[in-house]
Amino acid sequence: MLYASLALSAQTPEPDISLSPVANSWPTYNGDYSGRRYSSLAQINQSNVHSLQLAWAFQTHAATLKSTPLQIGSILYFTVPDIVWAVDAKTGQKIWDFRRPSEGDHLGQRGVAYYNGRIYFGTPDAHLICLDARNGNKLWDVEIADVKFGYYLSIAPLIVKGRIILGTSGDEADVPHFIEARDWETGKLVWKTFALPQPGDPAAKTWPNEKSMSRGGGAMWITGTYDPDLNLLYWGSGNPHPVLAGVGRAGANLYTSCILALNPDTGAIVWSFQASPHDTHDWDAVETPVLFDADFHGKPRKLIAQASRNGYFFVLDRKTGENLLSQPYVKINFSKGVDAKGSPIPDPATEPQPDGALVEGAADGATNWMSPSYDPQTKLFYVNAQEGYGYWYLALGPNGLPEDHQGGGSQSLISTSVLLALDYQTGKVRWQRESGIGLGTPGILTTAGHLLFTGDISGNLLALDPENGTVLWHTRGGGSLSNAPMTYQLNGRQYVLTGVDGVLYAWSLPSN
Repeated sequence: MLYASLALSAQTPEPDISLSPVANSWPTYNGDYSGRRYSSLAQINQSNVHSLQLAWAFQTHAATLKSTPLQIGSILYFTVPDIVWAVDAKTGQKIWDFRRPSEGDHLGQRGVAYYNGRIYFGTPDAHLICLDARNGNKLWDVEIADVKFGYYLSIAPLIVKGRIILGTSGDEADVPHFIEARDWETGKLVWKTFALPQPGDPAAKTWPNEKSMSRGGGAMWITGTYDPDLNLLYWGSGNPHPVLAGVGRAGANLYTSCILALNPDTGAIVWSFQASPHDTHDWDAVETPVLFDADFHGKPRKLIAQASRNGYFFVLDRKTGENLLSQPYVKINFSKGVDAKGSPIPDPATEPQPDGALVEGAADGATNWMSPSYDPQTKLFYVNAQEGYGYWYLALGPNGLPEDHQGGGSQSLISTSVLLALDYQTGKVRWQRESGIGLGTPGILTTAGHLLFTGDISGNLLALDPENGTVLWHTRGGGSLSNAPMTYQLNGRQYVLTGVDGVLYAWSLPSN
């Protein structure tokens, strides 16, 4: 398929999205379907990264930039957070922007999807918008869910086989969350799958009754991954409701806090793995499920790995869902080990209490929405994490049951952000680098130039040696890195892009 390039008025091939490392484009949220955020570009490498300089900067004059730009031909597309921008990838000059007032409110927006000359993005009031990529004109607008019930969209959609895949967000009310597929031309619904069992599903037995199950949860708010060879879609689901109160919902509470494998043609769940059974700490399991093929203890495997928010690093066979590894990557004490399926066994002593429960593990999670990376050269999995403690409170009404969707609250104590390099076969930390006090949200990019790009709490943009964490280059960003770096090559020149607050920066080598 072809579309008209905005900057060059020429025909540019439809970008390929595959499991292979992306070379001269960044056509989807994670760069490709695998979620590895690894680029095969190597013009910028260890021998010259010290010469990186600013090529251009684009000031949005808007809120924090949390999206990863897409690069299609010579155009970048990104959101901040309720505005869509099209920017020249060589000069940083604005081509067009689209602004839509909405009734909703949310913490951020991760980006857009591109397909057949169209741009798709979700809004704070849970609408899916389709734009003409040439000029930003709106082609259609469909409601995904009713904002009055607390739904919103913060996700960057994923295009699979001509269908727009996206999931809902919102922990502000007891609502059931879902992932769905829509037709790329019309926006019409193709299928919808809830994170809660439907009638007749054996997973309903993991809830005490239908009333507790109907209270909702399981938000699907981070973009998943896809294996075109297996034709399986992988997505993480969020916590059950009430968020912090397990009273009244005894059991594992499937399919919340799970890694799910779905058939992208029908939405049917093929297998599930629960990262946090009976989640009472808002751990979720939405973090990127990263796909790669590698030997696992001497046997070739198609693997899926997740550094989960609860502090466990999971490795599964992505064809069958078989658990191969469950290993904490930070210090935690909420579990008493893992069961026969590899899922953590919750320790009731660490559940929220009326007078507070001190739990080892940062209250906002060992990691969060910031993107990890897997480097096939080093065979290491990289994640920005944090270690610390949290206090967890339980709030019940006179009848001994939670009165609202939250069921309590939490308070973070001192925590330290740390960049970790994990051995995927053991889950052990190969090396680590402290980033500062508190939670940082920079994502990670690795490249064939033997480089790892990320940021730290102090507002530095860093290029490191992915083998050992040595800093090879750094520069002050003027604020905190707020998105995941991405890279592309245009007209023979490689660029690395980072977002700092509301500014998008492009870095490259000197033109000479």
